[in-house]
Amino acid sequence: MNPKPDARDETIRRLIAAWRGEIESRAVYAALAARERDPKRAQVLRRMSEAEAGHRARLERRMRELGATPPDADEVTLGLWTRLQIRFAPVEQILAWRERMEEAETKSTYRAPTGDPGTDALFAEIRRDEGSHALAARDMQPDGGPPGVEHPKGRLERILAREHWHKTGSSWVSGAVYGANDGLAAVFGIVAGVSGATGGSTFVLTAGLAGAIASALSMATGAYLAERSVMEVAAANIAGEQREVSEHPEEEREELSLFYQLKGMERAEADALAERVSLDPEAMLRALTAEELGGASAAGHPWQAALAAGVSTGVGAILPVLPFFWISGIVAVAWAAAISLIAHFVVGAAKSLFTLRSWWASGLEMTVAGVIVGGATYLAGLLFKVQA
Repeated sequence: MNPKPDARDETIRRLIAAWRGEIESRAVYAALAARERDPKRAQVLRRMSEAEAGHRARLERRMRELGATPPDADEVTLGLWTRLQIRFAPVEQILAWRERMEEAETKSTYRAPTGDPGTDALFAEIRRDEGSHALAARDMQPDGGPPGVEHPKGRLERILAREHWHKTGSSWVSGAVYGANDGLAAVFGIVAGVSGATGGSTFVLTAGLAGAIASALSMATGAYLAERSVMEVAAANIAGEQREVSEHPEEEREELSLFYQLKGMERAEADALAERVSLDPEAMLRALTAEELGGASAAGHPWQAALAAGVSTGVGAILPVLPFFWISGIVAVAWAAAISLIAHFVVGAAKSLFTLRSWWASGLEMTVAGVIVGGATYLAGLLFKVQA
């Protein structure tokens, strides 16, 4: 039984809205699969993409049953900024974002009745499917959950929680963006303050350059030491776990069995699995490291982190100083403010690649912060005005 004409149009509109969401989800997971270099992990992402394609096919079939032609799928594309976010943002953050989107779809598009029994039944099936996907993802977090038949989303969440492979390839990019942010904000404050105190004299150039160099070196040193610290802590944790496996194999095997039981395995099954894993000490160490430490790794790139942080901070810090290489006075102050605030917006927008916020909102927020910092330090300089 088909709905009445007006109700049919609304039903088709709802079907198309759901259809667009499934196409976008599939595109996101396909893009993540193309980004991943590990064949097995890429396969998991492709399976996730295929699951969304199955929903799309069912929605298209229902459209045809109602006498409507599905729109052209090529017209549904991800925006440029969204594609950049998928390329650089941490994978688990993108997955969490998609889960929120799908939960919103479940509560709106799929939950409200359409008046068409066939469409409502289809929406109920997809709603249950999406709900089970979200539950599987949560169940596979480190705090445990039933293993059962694992949906690809749940499996990927488990891989991410255990191995932290999502950080590969993008951490230095995010470090560079945040370094530019810190350098720009700090030196803009220095330039504004000294400009207020001296009326934009040549002292601003000296103070700005000193601030830029100090900020770049400080950030580079801090990034290097932080990365080294993370590596050393991870190495110590792994060494400690390795010592426990060597000195107390029975206790460690029992511990691994308990982890499996917390995930829902029967005791006999968990004991048998732990026994098999313990036959290979390296496999035992990897399993316990994954369960206890979240897949800690002693590998790192402190020099890469230092270079990215130092160079990006220096680039961001030098921007407010540039006009004072050629001019001075109020004109130089005005140029410095304009360049700095534009740079604030650009850096804020770039940060949204990793936070998944709207680029214009993130850029505007950063610009407002720049206005506050620059205005406050300029006024402070006026209060302590000196003779140039």
